[in-house]
Amino acid sequence: MSDDQTPAEEINEVADAAADELIALRAENQALKDQVLRVAADAENTKRRAEREANDARAFAIQKFGRDLLAVADTLDRALAAPAEDPAVKNFVVGMEMTHKSLMTAFENNGLKKIDPAKGEKFDPHQHQAMMEQPSADVAAGGVIQVLQPGYELLGRLIRPAMVVVAAKGSGGEVPSGSGPSAEGAPASNPYAANDGGSGGSVDTKA
Repeated sequence: MSDDQTPAEEINEVADAAADELIALRAENQALKDQVLRVAADAENTKRRAEREANDARAFAIQKFGRDLLAVADTLDRALAAPAEDPAVKNFVVGMEMTHKSLMTAFENNGLKKIDPAKGEKFDPHQHQAMMEQPSADVAAGGVIQVLQPGYELLGRLIRPAMVVVAAKGSGGEVPSGSGPSAEGAPASNPYAANDGGSGGSVDTKA
């Protein structure tokens, strides 16, 4: 305290210094809190990115293997679709049905999902590929008449579209509500062409 300061002035000076220090400490505390929040957010983003990259790596690792197995599934589908009259053949078919069921279970357990649209389901360019158009009395235009080959998606990523026959414009019936365009609003030149980045007609089936 200087000789000309009164006790009150000294107290005020100390109080001002303490207030300034308190303000500085609060600012430093807030800065530290902000830094902790940023670090926590960065850590969470890093964790999510690592999980996403791990899922992508897993999908990529089994993608070629999954595609190779699709040929096996297609062969079993065709074999099971053939009529079996002979008892010995019927027993063989039962064995193939069990093999097919086990294969489908293995597919599902590894994120490989079958795309097999029902008759009358609306054509979806993100999952289906139209191979031909045919008039139909019981399926409306833009609906699926027949599945020529089922499609598959791996962990939500399309690896093969379902190849389908689609009802031509002027066909009867009603198309159920759902995603995908109908033939009524599609261009006449190629009513089922896929959108940019879509599945139908432009799917890369190479590993």
